[in-house]
Amino acid sequence: MWFEILPGLAIMSVCLLIPGVSTAYIHKLTNGNKEKRVCRLRYHWYLMERDRRVSGVNRYHVSRGLENID
Repeated sequence: MWFEILPGLAIMSVCLLIPGVSTAYIHKLTNGNKEKRVCRLRYHWYLMERDRRVSGVNRYHVSRGLENID
């Protein structure tokens, strides 16, 4: 019957879900609990460079706020 495909479908969906979820958790652990930013446009690259410069520690994922701007 049609329901015999459900266990295989569940196993396949879990196997496809594991790499995406694990990548997000690995990025959180390595980048100080922030997800990795991907810049596809030049404007996004400029924003990442600004955040790296403003952070004070030369990392874009460390946010400090407006008190670091001279």
